[in-house]
Amino acid sequence: MSTEAVTPDPHEPFAHPVTGLDEVVHQRVRLGILTIAHEARRVEFGYLRTQLELTAGNLSKHLSVLEVAGLIEVEKGYAGRRGRTWIMLTAAGNTALADEIGRLKQLIARVETTDTQEDR
Repeated sequence: MSTEAVTPDPHEPFAHPVTGLDEVVHQRVRLGILTIAHEARRVEFGYLRTQLELTAGNLSKHLSVLEVAGLIEVEKGYAGRRGRTWIMLTAAGNTALADEIGRLKQLIARVETTDTQEDR
C-alpha cells in the first residue's frame, strides 16, 4: 500500500468520498431496491422479494425507510383479483442513487490509482 499522503481537493465538497455515502441508500438491501427500481421504472413487491432473497417482512421494513426518506413511492392495486404492491423511484430517489454510485466510483478510482504491483 502506498504511504504517500493524499491531499484533499479544496473544491470537493467532502475530504474523502466515503464521507458522502448516504446511510439510507448505502445499506445493501436498500441499494438493491433502488437499483432494481431504477432499471425497471416500476417493480412489483414479489419480484423484489425474490431477487433480493428477502422475507416479505424484511423487505417491507426497508421499503418503509426508503418511502419515509422520499426516495420511493409505493402504489397498491390489483392485478386481476390479486392485490399487488408496486415500487417506483421518485426524482429524489434517482438523484440519491446517482450520488451514491458517483461516490462509489470515486472510491474505486482511489483504490485503482493507489494499487500498484509493488504494493502487493
